Amino acid sequence: MSTFLKPKLSNPEHPRCEFPALDQQVHGKPLVYLDNAATTQKPRSVLGAMQSYYEHDNANVHRGVHALSQRATEAFDESRRVLQRFVNAASEKEIIFTKGCTEAINLVAHSWGRTELKPGDRILLSHMEHHANIVPWQIAAEMTGAEIHPIPITDEGEIDLGAFERLLDERVKLVGVKHVCNALGTINPVAKMIEMAHQVGAKALVDGAQATAHIPVDVRDLDVDFYTISGHKLYGPTGVGALYAKEDLLERMPPYQSGGDMIRTVTFEKTTYNDLPNKFEAGTPNMAGAIGLAAAADFLRGQGWDEIENNEQRVLSYATDEIGSVPGVRIIGTAKHKAAIVSFVMEGVHPHDIGTIVDGEGVAIRTGHHCCMPLMQRLGIPATARASFAIYNSKSDVDSLVSALQKVREILT
Repeated sequence: MSTFLKPKLSNPEHPRCEFPALDQQVHGKPLVYLDNAATTQKPRSVLGAMQSYYEHDNANVHRGVHALSQRATEAFDESRRVLQRFVNAASEKEIIFTKGCTEAINLVAHSWGRTELKPGDRILLSHMEHHANIVPWQIAAEMTGAEIHPIPITDEGEIDLGAFERLLDERVKLVGVKHVCNALGTINPVAKMIEMAHQVGAKALVDGAQATAHIPVDVRDLDVDFYTISGHKLYGPTGVGALYAKEDLLERMPPYQSGGDMIRTVTFEKTTYNDLPNKFEAGTPNMAGAIGLAAAADFLRGQGWDEIENNEQRVLSYATDEIGSVPGVRIIGTAKHKAAIVSFVMEGVHPHDIGTIVDGEGVAIRTGHHCCMPLMQRLGIPATARASFAIYNSKSDVDSLVSALQKVREILT
């Protein structure tokens, strides 16, 4: 196995030091990066793994007999096994590399949805879903005659489980829900929802884009049918992610895309498809991306989930109190169980103006509807400002944001 998959941490007790992008100034001030729900920064181990691949093992995989191709294939296949262990999948065949969660959901909607759904079938999607877990199902519904029904949420930003239960019947074929809400931070009760879905014979898809960097995920313990993983939100590179799906489902699903590597034989009369997981990975894969994603998964496991969760919850609690104490600020999303995300509005100030002014203070946050327009409509607001935290953030970062918010008040209120 290639040794560069698991490079040692240079300073494991201080995660911030592992992220070179954080060591810079923005507008003459030290960078405070609080836009982690959009994308995380990358540790040296991830950058080093990808650089080592390109410098030493750069070759196409699976079809070459020369040494570089053999080494690249070994590293790529090992990356899949790392992801398998990361989410505790039963087999490496259940891990399909994709461009990210969006492609993974499209794969399920196109391959499973268009073959399994029929007129009158129902798809239940929570009211807080990202557009990436709404639009693919709308397209599938248009093609099959299925119907989409939103799962209500409370004013606090939690799934209304009573309303969800009332929606469940034998007509429901799929329940789609995000594990962690990117706009509010809500950690949804996905284990309970999966169990309830299975009781009426429905499949369950969980969008794990915001979860896998913050909480341990065990797909077998959840008994989830489909689970999506985003590379760039868990300290890995952009343009790579994965779909976990139960092997029996993948065996029955037709290919999503076609071309090289997903075939066994091709003639002008007939094509036979490759075995899992290759059946769903047409074309040259993102080898460097997969290697970087595996390095990110190893980095997270090396930090320890207890340490990650404890630190992020400390920062979340502090941020909730401090941001909420700024005059005119109202926090949006007050679920009992949250990941380290704080969304808020300021009376009389548009979120985009908040983002512009705090950027001038060296603080990076996200503003807008966060690709959750139905959620914003449900909450009666056009947009929020969002601070999202990661393993390298601290209470001092919150202090910098609060100081910048005070400047927003001085200028605009």
